[in-house]
Amino acid sequence: SGHGTIETAVEATRKGAYNFLQKPLPDLHELKLTIKNAIDYKRSRDELRRVKNEFKESQRIIGKSEKMRNVLELVTKFSKLNSNVLITGESGTGKEIFAHAIHNISPRRKGPFIKVNCAAVPETLLESELFGYSEGAFTGARKEGKPGKFELANHGTIFLDEIGDMSLSMQAKLLRVLQEKEVERVGSIHTTRVNVRVIAATNQDLHKLVAEDKFRKDLFYRLNVIILKLPPLRLRIDDVPLISTALLNRINQELGTRVSKISNEVIECFSH
Repeated sequence: SGHGTIETAVEATRKGAYNFLQKPLPDLHELKLTIKNAIDYKRSRDELRRVKNEFKESQRIIGKSEKMRNVLELVTKFSKLNSNVLITGESGTGKEIFAHAIHNISPRRKGPFIKVNCAAVPETLLESELFGYSEGAFTGARKEGKPGKFELANHGTIFLDEIGDMSLSMQAKLLRVLQEKEVERVGSIHTTRVNVRVIAATNQDLHKLVAEDKFRKDLFYRLNVIILKLPPLRLRIDDVPLISTALLNRINQELGTRVSKISNEVIECFSH
């Protein structure tokens, strides 16, 4: 506010600038090395997080047979991509577990993983379940409407289990979502953009369903960008002892028991 104050400020600024100029400029090589180390650290931290997620999920995937090793190699490759995945295999082969594994070690792992069992939801409700509905869409609808599973899975992964049980009319609506990458709630005239990776699963022969006109060919090829075929346990008998031991440990934890071994005779029975 006074002349003396201004002079003091100017003098302080001059001294500060002089002191700064007297200091040697940082070596550009050292500066680049520091930046590189910081970037490498972040990459290492992200990689460690990815490995932890992969390890956590791998505890649920048990098997060291050649067939299982091949499947796990494919899972690792598929996880790095953003393409839709079709998982096929008989009931009980672990399709949902592998869908989780693909998501958990993919670049989308920070996003949501949303599951829909297409066979468990009634046909009349499946559309609103997948795409949501707007205010007043039907009697009993929420006043504010409701987002569908695709909206909830935005920037993540949606797992469509038992895709082979979906009706042809619903297949057509699903195809539109995959093509346009946007959803329209039931009763709405507006669309919402979605960024979702689709992992579909079935225990049916989709090739046969396509030939019988029970499954749309265009939807099949949209889903079948990458295919993961899961072998049944009878084709990887070597994994029976490992799975048996893992289940024994799980049961011990749940029941508070201390059974430490399964006899060779029992394992042989399981293998047969």
